[in-house]
Amino acid sequence: MADSIKIAIIGDFNFTLNAHHATNLAIDHSTNLLDIEVNYYWIRLSEAANYKASHFTNFDGVWIAPGPFRNTFLLNGIINMALNNQLPMFITGEGFRVLLDVLIRSFNLNPNQEKLISDNLSPESSFEKIEVTPVSKELRKLYNENLRIELTSSRYSIYPQLMDYLKNELIDIEASNQFNEPEVISLKSRPFCLASMSLPQICSTREMPHPLVSAFLNFSHQNNESVNKSKTG
Repeated sequence: MADSIKIAIIGDFNFTLNAHHATNLAIDHSTNLLDIEVNYYWIRLSEAANYKASHFTNFDGVWIAPGPFRNTFLLNGIINMALNNQLPMFITGEGFRVLLDVLIRSFNLNPNQEKLISDNLSPESSFEKIEVTPVSKELRKLYNENLRIELTSSRYSIYPQLMDYLKNELIDIEASNQFNEPEVISLKSRPFCLASMSLPQICSTREMPHPLVSAFLNFSHQNNESVNKSKTG
């Protein structure tokens, strides 16, 4: 077994929520596939919001868990701090929009305070089936060129004037959905910062771990090894 890695899962954990329970299970599924030891720690928003930047260096990756979030303002600051630490980051669910909010504020993309992102278009208190079609070369390879059916409790529409700037300057679209909206995005400026509106962890199984979860954990492991080598070299 390889050296262990530590993953911070940011969210107000509720075991009765399927998406939270599935997050733990999906990590276990990918751990078996990758043959690495993963120690993961749920950290409440109120606790993570009090972290100093140095706290995040204790982890090899950060997973922003699905909501519900008691305070999106706190999550805004947490994502911003984690980005500044250059840690691998994986966002699933409602955090997708919060990441966009961070980018809008950081780059002053909405000086007139217009509505640039729709409210949640998914039905309340239920999951919606989403067709996730890989777009980028990397994701097409990861998905074996196949469309995947995922489940989601959050779906947002990004207004064209914002989307054009984001695509040109800040993000890459990794996958789209049947509504021709970005479903999985990554940041151009980061080796691994992936955000998915859908909840890949729910569709993960022991026999078929979800490729996005496995990719996040594998990159976190490789990054850990690289950092350790630089310290000893």
